[in-house]
Amino acid sequence: MLDQNRFQEIVQEAGRIAVGRWPGAGHILRSWDKEPGSPVSDADIEVDGFLRRELGRLLPSAGWLSEETVDDSVRLGRGLAWLVDPIDGTRDFIRGRPGWCVSVGLISEGRPLIGMLAAPARSEEWLGIAGQGAWRNGQRLVASTRMEFAGSRVPADSLPKPDSDLTLVDKPNSIALRIAMVGADEADLLATLRWGFEWDIAAATLIAREAGAMVSDAFGAPLNFNKRDPRAFGLLVSAPGIHAAAVERLADRAVVLVRE
Repeated sequence: MLDQNRFQEIVQEAGRIAVGRWPGAGHILRSWDKEPGSPVSDADIEVDGFLRRELGRLLPSAGWLSEETVDDSVRLGRGLAWLVDPIDGTRDFIRGRPGWCVSVGLISEGRPLIGMLAAPARSEEWLGIAGQGAWRNGQRLVASTRMEFAGSRVPADSLPKPDSDLTLVDKPNSIALRIAMVGADEADLLATLRWGFEWDIAAATLIAREAGAMVSDAFGAPLNFNKRDPRAFGLLVSAPGIHAAAVERLADRAVVLVRE
């Protein structure tokens, strides 16, 4: 059985390690590109190592899948697996901006059991527990209940012309935080039309779902985690009342892009 208090302590400590390296707090950071357009920093590596060690001690039977660790197929034979992004929103982190977090989710048979985001630069801790609810800083979350698609709040830098009827709101670099915004009723819709990795979204989609949001891939299908190929095409997190309209709005674009 998972020691929930210890789990939260570990993620909180990971957040403290990260903010102790964050340029926004005046610290010097070494960063580089793993590949063009994919930055990583000393802090990513340090937090990843800490989480792997401590979560491994907490639940030795669980597999491990992290953005900063070489994938090991052993995880596929485990009923449980940790899905970790040691710093989600690395671009904001490197630039000294607060739109980043530590993201940790525990998966059981393809579904998230518990997920936590530590965002110390924003003084935020987010927690979701399957079947029990979701909280930010101890306050229970209730997701957006919007029923009309036009005017929906979207955390984005800009909108394509077909979506000009939507409303832009603040966009942190971390996709996990953008997902959580729907759970906190600070956005009505988060949508992506690209291939993304499970570690980016496992914890946050549980938080949003437990707050009452609808969560699916870009085609409206359920998400599964700890797959052999840890990717999914597109993500859609929204108020339940606009989910079908969002799937319809994205359908043609999604079909074209998934074939490319």
